Amino acid sequence: MTDLTLDDMRDQLVLAALAHIPFDGWSLRALRHAAQDCDFDASVPERLFPHGVIDAVEHFTRLADVRMADDAQALLTDGDKVRDRLFKVIQARLMRWQDHKEAVRRALSVYALPTNLTRAAAATARTADAIWRAAGDRSNDFNWYTKRASLTGIYAATLLYWLDDSSEESVETWNYLHRRLDGMVAAIKTRQSIQKKVEKTFSHLPGPFALLAQARRLRPRMPT
Repeated sequence: MTDLTLDDMRDQLVLAALAHIPFDGWSLRALRHAAQDCDFDASVPERLFPHGVIDAVEHFTRLADVRMADDAQALLTDGDKVRDRLFKVIQARLMRWQDHKEAVRRALSVYALPTNLTRAAAATARTADAIWRAAGDRSNDFNWYTKRASLTGIYAATLLYWLDDSSEESVETWNYLHRRLDGMVAAIKTRQSIQKKVEKTFSHLPGPFALLAQARRLRPRMPT
């Protein structure tokens, strides 16, 4: 254990806890069982997650973001369209935790507590950003915000759909995700097209200072 960093220990603890969460929920009891499985001291959960269970759930979410980015590297190809890249990344994220749906469901219940809503919103925003980055997006303009805002709703809805999906290999979830991504990509293309037209229109107009000078020249002079 002396060779492990604190983050390594947190990773091990939340992963070991997944087997206990269906019975004990995201709780100190589940984390203590996990500590025992990892041969950690019984006091380790409180030391690693000083703010309680929400710290553990948030760490699990961050770990899922990291694992998703790693998984995406083996799935994406240069010829993939944006929609296909996003689909592969989100699918990889959910499929990794296919055997732990109950743990994911209960994590959402923790996030839904009134005291945790701010951290839930921040975690969702981080995940949306991580999905775009894993898909290869490197934008840093206004589109950065619109892309992530659009994807936040799609990912959240798809996650809930997946949790209740009993179809073979979650095929209904993937059909749903395809439809939502098609709509989002179409909307992004429309916004970009409108933005280009507006920029082209205004590029032919004189600047604001030139317009003011012209208005001043045309203004009638007052008699002296």
